[in-house]
Amino acid sequence: MALRRIALSDFVIVRALELDLQGGFTVLTGETGAGKSILIDALQLLLGARADTGVIREGAQRTDISAEFDPGGPPALAAWLNEAGIQAEDTLLLRRTIDTAGKSRAWINGTPVTATQMRALGDHLLDIHGQHAWQSLTRPEAVRTLLDAYAGVQGQPLAAPWAAWRDAQKTLAHARAAQNSLAQERERLQWQIGEVDKLAPAEGEWEELNAQHARLSNAQALIDNAQAAQALLEGGDSDDGGALSALAQAQELLQGYEQVDGDFRSMAEVLTSCLAQAGDVLHSLQAYLRHAEPDPDQLAQLDARVAQWLQLARRYRRTPEELPALLAGWKDELHRLEVAADLAALEAAEQRHGQAYRQAARRLSEQRAQAAPRLGAAITQAMQGLGMTGGRFEVRLEDGEPGPHGTDQVAFLVSSHPGMTARPIGRVASGGELSRIALAISVTTSELGEAPTLIFDEVDSGVGGAVAETVGRLMQQLGRARQVLAVTHLPQVAACANHHLVVAKHKGAAETRSTVAPAEGEARVAELARMLGGQQQSPTTLAHAREMLQGAAVQPPAPAPAPAPRAARRKQQPAP
Repeated sequence: MALRRIALSDFVIVRALELDLQGGFTVLTGETGAGKSILIDALQLLLGARADTGVIREGAQRTDISAEFDPGGPPALAAWLNEAGIQAEDTLLLRRTIDTAGKSRAWINGTPVTATQMRALGDHLLDIHGQHAWQSLTRPEAVRTLLDAYAGVQGQPLAAPWAAWRDAQKTLAHARAAQNSLAQERERLQWQIGEVDKLAPAEGEWEELNAQHARLSNAQALIDNAQAAQALLEGGDSDDGGALSALAQAQELLQGYEQVDGDFRSMAEVLTSCLAQAGDVLHSLQAYLRHAEPDPDQLAQLDARVAQWLQLARRYRRTPEELPALLAGWKDELHRLEVAADLAALEAAEQRHGQAYRQAARRLSEQRAQAAPRLGAAITQAMQGLGMTGGRFEVRLEDGEPGPHGTDQVAFLVSSHPGMTARPIGRVASGGELSRIALAISVTTSELGEAPTLIFDEVDSGVGGAVAETVGRLMQQLGRARQVLAVTHLPQVAACANHHLVVAKHKGAAETRSTVAPAEGEARVAELARMLGGQQQSPTTLAHAREMLQGAAVQPPAPAPAPAPRAARRKQQPAP
């Protein structure tokens, strides 16, 4: 999967740009200040860089950036798209907009996504080597990350065991320092739990207690009302009968004429239902009255238990309903305190997690130790063609304090000339040498990732002459297997490219704008001549430009750096 098309709208000094890109090695050149890195900046913004309203062209309301990639790509890309719920299509289309209010929106194949998702996707699509890559050579974390990538170390294998060990250490230290206070807290909880456990409040019991207490408190009234209701239904001693007798008579009168008027039939059916329901109520009242009687002893017991609930609730400033949950919380807290007070168990846990960390750190150190000489040899070989003949690059591992990244201190050492002792890179290398070493590292490690497109943003700064030609050859060679884009000011590098894009700035009365256009044939010769001798092109510079193009087309490529352990080779590494 390669970058095939990029479109910009109102980006910095670009009003509108649609650019088709091809495979192989492509360079972008132009005068100083023309905006050669605009495309790189746009791609970084598209792939999740922090939104900045400063990139919106003056006078515009928003900037719009989109890029189209060929289908295919590494298997991890398809898996990522599937996990993100993004449907794979014939092409992969990315788009991002930023308006003057700072609002940013992004899409992948038309599906709205976050900037974080765009950054994650970018790792599968592009690998960008910036012009200040040399600055990271003196930062321990960057050096370690580079070695781990070369060694095929995936992610942060020590993050989990380190965190577990640190947590165990903190828990043990806290328990040791708090033994007295823990003992006092345990005693307090044990006394409170013992007091409330005597009551043994059950979940939902308070509501049932209140219901039972209400029934027993009103037992006589319930009996009196049940008896009165029974008498009304049955009629008691009355000669007229009760409600049931009256309902039955009414039903009989209606049924006598239901054949004459259908309305009588429906009304009689309703009375039949009423008789059945009233009869059920009468049976229930009779059953209730057979067993219902006041129970002062049970009422006294209920009074006592309700009083206990209310007393404990007031003491601990809770509602009665909260007592069961309060007791359960105390028991959980007591269990944690008892665990924290078990120093033997905590010490055993700390030792167990420490051993697991050290074993993982030892495996990681072994992987680094195997990769370090290979990385040093590969970069050393790349240095030979970059004006540092006889120079030597070393990757040194020393024991350090345990941490989330292991117990190794990783340092880059360099010897610029034959016979010199290798020393830390920041102490012996000049600015120009640092740039060339960074370029050697970039070329050597460019095969580590699976991203199909490599971008070099003026990484050749500080080199020239035969070294510049070697840089061009190296990038030309990389372009045979992957798509390579390079921003450069060196004609020797530009001459080696398969495709040449020229960035130009145009100043008008109202605005300044930038354009990008392909350069072929005589236009490319003219651009190389400008890079060689400035705006004044002479027959000599034009002839020199043609000679460079011809030489770049027929000269064999520079020797390749030692192969890096690509994804397919990582499987051959010793299992951790």
